[in-house]
Amino acid sequence: MMQTVHLDNVSKRFRLGASNEYGRITEAIAGAFKRWVAPDPSLAHAGNGVPNSQIRNGWFWALDGLQLEVQQGEILGIVGKNGAGKSTLLKLLARIITPTTGRVGVRGRVGSLLEVGTGFHPELTGRENVYLNGSILGMSRRDIKARFDRIVDFAEIGPFLDTPVKRYSSGMAVRLAFSVAAYLEPDVLIVDEVLAVGDQAFQQKCILKAKELGEQGRTVLLVSHNLASVANLCTRAVYLREGRLILDSSPSTVIEEYLRSSVGVSGIKRWEQDDAPKSSRLRVREVSVQSSSDSDEAGGEMDIDRPIRIAVAFEVLEDNAIVTSSLRLKDESAVNILWSTNATSMCQRPDPLYGKPLSKGLYQTACTLPSNFLNDSRYFISIALGEKPGDAEIELDSVLSFVVHDTGAMRKEYAGNWSGPIIRPRLDWYSQPMECPPSA
Repeated sequence: MMQTVHLDNVSKRFRLGASNEYGRITEAIAGAFKRWVAPDPSLAHAGNGVPNSQIRNGWFWALDGLQLEVQQGEILGIVGKNGAGKSTLLKLLARIITPTTGRVGVRGRVGSLLEVGTGFHPELTGRENVYLNGSILGMSRRDIKARFDRIVDFAEIGPFLDTPVKRYSSGMAVRLAFSVAAYLEPDVLIVDEVLAVGDQAFQQKCILKAKELGEQGRTVLLVSHNLASVANLCTRAVYLREGRLILDSSPSTVIEEYLRSSVGVSGIKRWEQDDAPKSSRLRVREVSVQSSSDSDEAGGEMDIDRPIRIAVAFEVLEDNAIVTSSLRLKDESAVNILWSTNATSMCQRPDPLYGKPLSKGLYQTACTLPSNFLNDSRYFISIALGEKPGDAEIELDSVLSFVVHDTGAMRKEYAGNWSGPIIRPRLDWYSQPMECPPSA
């Protein structure tokens, strides 16, 4: 199988505090003057005391010694947290920027979709931009014309085709940009997270089109935080962390490692005794969230197919204290998702300590959410402790957050975001033939 993408020990760095490394001559003169008038001594030691190993001597190393090969027809998913180097990698492949060290090789014509409006001239119409992009890719006017109707049909912007692109919404611009990138038949198609701008139906169309391109022998590189897309669409995946390649394997293996190594991110809030939230009877020592797995460590990244355990460690300061624990979840829009307490009437099985006097000491109370319950999104935990439900002595609002990821491990029918409500339980369905049609 022919190799279409090759990166040999590629690194890319950017100077901290500068908008770009190679700007206009006026910017370079202005920057030199600023450094002469008021030099910043911190640039010489920017990495000191900073846990991120990407920062060294005033430079941010977005990529560091990356070695990667992609074969013709592969659909490669690229996962990693913000700042891991994913977008920098795609910009290198799209020839928007050049590497600091190493060599980047791409065989054939490249179509890229990195940012909303990329490659479009805002003053030109949609029609004119289609021909402009085709010309940039080296295609003749006849070849562009032969594909033009399919591009317009896929983008669903026919009535606005002769309107300047600057008047398009972000969703319209993305639809046209993807259509152009896909239907002008590049040898390598590069797609960043920008597809999240489109509506759900169009996202699914794009995913199916990318899969079709892979089946035609074209190479597709996809950056996405939608792990279900990576699991169900890609034939291979890589995990980047702090500019380095951590794992190159099957999508399921890479996703599992990505979630496992995310342990500890926003997954625990701990207080020292002196600064812990307290009342006359109680003191909160720790709030944590973890996915039910082989690891007992707290973490802020959850697999939708595993239960989620939210725990509160607290200290009883007076003997014979009765303690009721309450939990509230909110989404990113501050909408209340659920409220629960360890009161016996609200538990599937009775909490052995509910309503019983407790002696001085440390205790932990925990609530477990079932798997496949919450939709993939970010959630915020609020907790309250008091003698009775609704009568809080200590209340901590949005004390901790966690993210639920849909890995796509248990569903193959749909690779896009699962739109709709916040709660997404698995329910029993049963279908059977009917002997006669229902009455009118």
